[in-house]
Amino acid sequence: MVNFQRKQRYGWEDLLTIMHLLRAPEGCPWDREQTHQSIRRNFLEETYEALDAIDRNDTPGMCEELGDVLLQVVFHSVMEEEQGRFTADDVVDGVAQKLVFRHPHVFGAAEAADSAQALEGWEAQKKKEKGFTSPADAVEAVPHTLPALWRAEKIVSRSVKAGFNWDSAAGALDKLDEETAERQALRALFSPSWTALPRAALSSASGRSWATLCSFSARSPRCPVWTRRTLCTGPATNTKVGSAGWRMPPTAR
Repeated sequence: MVNFQRKQRYGWEDLLTIMHLLRAPEGCPWDREQTHQSIRRNFLEETYEALDAIDRNDTPGMCEELGDVLLQVVFHSVMEEEQGRFTADDVVDGVAQKLVFRHPHVFGAAEAADSAQALEGWEAQKKKEKGFTSPADAVEAVPHTLPALWRAEKIVSRSVKAGFNWDSAAGALDKLDEETAERQALRALFSPSWTALPRAALSSASGRSWATLCSFSARSPRCPVWTRRTLCTGPATNTKVGSAGWRMPPTAR
């Protein structure tokens, strides 16, 4: 048993102490064995559970799940502290420094009359902070670990901010029609089966279609990921899928 005094209520320092004790030689074997990679998925799952609680407006659930997300932050931070690279305090300092630097209208002499100007200031400060010198730098900084559709939306969004965009939603739809026609032409060459299509050609054409669709959806208040989610969830799912002319394969039911 470790030397630890139980309390009615714990704080930030207590959480760090508990994690250090769990990772200590006399602590928990499972916690001691974990690495960044072994609990990587836990971080993602806990984040999704927190988002689910937020979507359901579940206040007790949010409190619990946000705590689980914080646990992941502390877990990874303590691992790095053990290697002498950084501490949990460094993590806190880093995000505090970032908030102060990216809000010059609050902590400096800049001004922001509304949220749009505040966001512009944030983006400008972020570019300085990251050392971005071209639109390509911002696009390349989009995490490769994001789900494909979400990453496509982020890339398109940053490209739009750099001036790469159609003049109207109709232009994006025309491009989407063009990409669809290209895939139909490919199919005609390898009729009657889609399976005979060259994988690289189909992948390239489909990728351009997704990018165009993301550009079109970017003009909507809802992002492409949310748009796709509304099709796949909720009580109207069967109606939506059926009205779109889609049928689930018998083997998938």
